[in-house]
Amino acid sequence: MEFQTNAQPIFLQIYDLLCDRVLRGEIKPDEQIPSVRELAVQLEVNPNTVMRTIERLLQQGIIYSKRGKGNFLSPEAETIIREVRTKRFLEEKLPALAAEMKLLQFDPKQLQTELKKYM
Repeated sequence: MEFQTNAQPIFLQIYDLLCDRVLRGEIKPDEQIPSVRELAVQLEVNPNTVMRTIERLLQQGIIYSKRGKGNFLSPEAETIIREVRTKRFLEEKLPALAAEMKLLQFDPKQLQTELKKYM
């Protein structure tokens, strides 16, 4: 997999990738996720990078660990991810969008029309 080198750190890109899979329903609650080693091979990254992602997912309660069995998706994962992503959108992306709209003198009503095309 190719990661953006000028964006956020790779472990956060992997975090977003896994969270996207959860939100799309590709990983179900209480389903085992691939091991650190398996993910590292699949994504062609260093296992330490994947481990940082796993630690973040564990810390946020998105996954849980069963000793000797691996990591599993938490039943609350989708809710947690939506809350984290919504907060990030409102704090980071929306202000940037609003600033760009102001600079371009873009009418919010036009934005609503354009958004409907994508939703």
